[in-house]
Amino acid sequence: MRQSWSVNNLTDFVVDSVQAAHADEAPFYHLRFDRVFPDDFYVEMLHAMPVPEDYRAMSGKSKMGSRRPDGKPTRAKIDLFPEYIRHLPPNKGAVWDVAGSVLRSKELEAAFVQRLAPGLKRRFGENFEKVSLYPVPILTRDIPGYRIFKHTDSLWKGITVQFYLPPDNSTPHIGTIFHEVLPNGRKPKKAQMPFSPNSGYAFAVADNTWHSADPVGTEVKTRDSILLTYFVDAGPWRYVRNRGRRAANFALNEFRNLTRSRPAQQTPVLLTRQCLFHV
Repeated sequence: MRQSWSVNNLTDFVVDSVQAAHADEAPFYHLRFDRVFPDDFYVEMLHAMPVPEDYRAMSGKSKMGSRRPDGKPTRAKIDLFPEYIRHLPPNKGAVWDVAGSVLRSKELEAAFVQRLAPGLKRRFGENFEKVSLYPVPILTRDIPGYRIFKHTDSLWKGITVQFYLPPDNSTPHIGTIFHEVLPNGRKPKKAQMPFSPNSGYAFAVADNTWHSADPVGTEVKTRDSILLTYFVDAGPWRYVRNRGRRAANFALNEFRNLTRSRPAQQTPVLLTRQCLFHV
């Protein structure tokens, strides 16, 4: 990895990308990105993609329609926190460690809050900037058979961001679909985010942010992306819940790694409290 891409200057680049993103109000307020990361770092990310065995099945709402008839999950993930990245080979882990630090940075959060102000204000009111958020970035991989039906994200979430990671422009048709809500309750397709390299979108989660993804066909090998979710972190219950979910996922991931046969996975399980809860 090019050493000049430190966490600080890469953060500056991604923040500038958010500040320069195109904003659209239809069917709900959202941002569109066409160059999230520097070109050379994007290439490094593609080269550092983990092997299938490094991922674990996704849980939660994303499980809807995300298993094939043979029971194989069609969406898997790796949390971009230090306690997960440490299981990757060093050359790959170095890239995702930097990426994870950038995605969890306060500077990037502030940029999203500023650019998504209309959507956040609609949901949280005039004091939306004072709402605490907890960033959770994950590297996701979808395979043929994956789909997700029309839905709005849980209101536990404040902001949803997705950065697409394809190697080329051959599959723009598998990007996320946005739906408008008609007076009669129907929710037709209004817009689609093209699944293009180094692109993506972001929106403030609300009751009108309906979106979906069509089934991924056999022409696709993998549908790779980064999902960056900012969970609402206001109040003691949400504070404990967000960190408790991270701790529980960490325990499940450690158990999964202990059962794997690959020698490189023989890593001590014990982490310091500072590492486990470092944002």
